[in-house]
Amino acid sequence: MLELKDMTFGFVGLGLMGGSIAKGIKDKVFKANYSLGKNGFENDSKGQIYAMDINMTSLQNALNDKIIDKAFTPEQTNEMLQSCDFVFICLYPKATLNFLIEHKDSFKPGTVVTDISGVKTLIAENIFDGEKSIIRNDVDFILGHPMAGNEKEGYSGSNQCIFEGRNYILMPHPTNKPETISLIKSLVTKLGIKRIIETDYVTHDHKIAFTSQLCHVIASALVDSAEDNKITAFGGGSYEDLTRIAMINAPLWTELFLSNKKELLSMITTFEDSLTNIKEAIEKEDQNSLQKILTGVRTKRAEMQKI
Repeated sequence: MLELKDMTFGFVGLGLMGGSIAKGIKDKVFKANYSLGKNGFENDSKGQIYAMDINMTSLQNALNDKIIDKAFTPEQTNEMLQSCDFVFICLYPKATLNFLIEHKDSFKPGTVVTDISGVKTLIAENIFDGEKSIIRNDVDFILGHPMAGNEKEGYSGSNQCIFEGRNYILMPHPTNKPETISLIKSLVTKLGIKRIIETDYVTHDHKIAFTSQLCHVIASALVDSAEDNKITAFGGGSYEDLTRIAMINAPLWTELFLSNKKELLSMITTFEDSLTNIKEAIEKEDQNSLQKILTGVRTKRAEMQKI
């Protein structure tokens, strides 16, 4: 297997996440290989970055920024895949599944393939189906989810720094090669990832329903419930901190919410129960109960910071 610095990376989708990962690879993997040669310091990396996207402006901007070495149109997808050693599929969950099905025979033998989508059960249950698996034996696909992002969209909002100190979740399958898992861990660590968690896709969707999707639901509901659009003139930072993620990509998060409907609804119900307990304590002016709840919350939050 080639070293990361000499691989050709392919990106299917060059939006916020694809662009951010590509920028990170360019800077942290390729540009980090300078050594003293005959003509001074030389970069001994042979790596390349290719990208395919329906947005021609994003591709042109990435070329102008010298982040990618070659751009491909959707019609040229097979050509790109046949040239790549490592492919990131940076699409919505359903589009990721459809892409894997449509292009299963297009990957170069030995290619490492991963995705970044926020819901996994939909993908896993349709591609890892025993002998009917759509993943070829000579291609190693591993489910992955970088727990990073911001309120911006598209390549123009991409930034390699969004991975600094963040978590990355990997969901290895029994068919994955140990060297593939090690390779991905090495790559994301170079991007700035602080913690790598290995789990199964069912656990992933259960936990993500709380730490990500429920948070976006709450932020959205909080903004939706505002009595007027000038309320922030009375803000002191709390409202702004809580609602930053309400600057939401509606098509993406609609799909994520509905694709993980069962888990998300369960989390919403649990949250509603907690909210009701606080509401009732306030209604009854039950100082002891309210203080007990808030003290318990503070203690619980402090414990969460220790991991």
